[in-house]
Amino acid sequence: MAISQQSIIINVADQQTLHLRRISDEDQQGPIVFFMHGAIENGKIFYTHSNKGLAPFLAEHGYRCYVADLRGRGDSKPIISSESEYGQTESILEDIPAFIKQIELIEGKKPDYWLAHSWGGVLMNSAFARFPEYINDVKACVYFGSKRSLFNNHPQKLLQANLIWYFMAPLLAKKHGYLNAKGYKWGSDNETQKSHYQSMQWAKKKPWIDSDDNFDYAKALNNLHLPPTLHIAAVKDKALAQPIDIQKFMDESGQGIQQMRIYGRKHGHNFDYDHINMLTHPSARDDQFKDLLNWFKAHPIN
Repeated sequence: MAISQQSIIINVADQQTLHLRRISDEDQQGPIVFFMHGAIENGKIFYTHSNKGLAPFLAEHGYRCYVADLRGRGDSKPIISSESEYGQTESILEDIPAFIKQIELIEGKKPDYWLAHSWGGVLMNSAFARFPEYINDVKACVYFGSKRSLFNNHPQKLLQANLIWYFMAPLLAKKHGYLNAKGYKWGSDNETQKSHYQSMQWAKKKPWIDSDDNFDYAKALNNLHLPPTLHIAAVKDKALAQPIDIQKFMDESGQGIQQMRIYGRKHGHNFDYDHINMLTHPSARDDQFKDLLNWFKAHPIN
């Protein structure tokens, strides 16, 4: 078994390129999985070049994995700067469809499973709302720590969301023309002024409506059955995705099958996970990664 990785470059608007990382075992032709990272992150949350992480784990089990870097993040070029005018509307309407189209060009079909971390789950469900034709192609989804609006009032949330994301970040984004979250060590990547503003509005319990064209995502999803979705929560994820926050996101995400599981020692797991190490801790292989495999197997492609 040899896990290999290749970078695929996709040309999009305004001389931008999108980066898609294909991770697979060339001897196995299993189902196709599409990965989406969250805010102030990039696709590296799912893999290392030395084949650690969730995508290589799934590749070991025969899955063909495609890990996206949204515009300006990771190895998508050029990187975010004060010149970057795009936001999450472009992620939903342009980037995600471009990734899906490229995967279909390579594999002859669209991805069988969608997988996200954090804000990536919001972007994926937003894409389902905009493009309901994707729903029938996707057998199941798994979202790690995904929520839209923050309802918890934990002190860590008041620090990370209210003070940093709602107060300091807009001032810094305005000053520099973009949010240098990587420079401030708030995350692994940066955000444009627009993408920060749009995500901030939704996190503040504002309606799930697009600030560009007033598209009402919640209204669109209300009448849809999304693919069966497993939501993974972590006991130490106090600020960004507590069970109450994930449940509210589930409640506004249509009528399909949704299940939430919480990971930590008191629930019989090997480690007390948080928002990041739910994907990066070595014990995850025997806890949430194993359950993810079973979720996919319970919703097979045939």
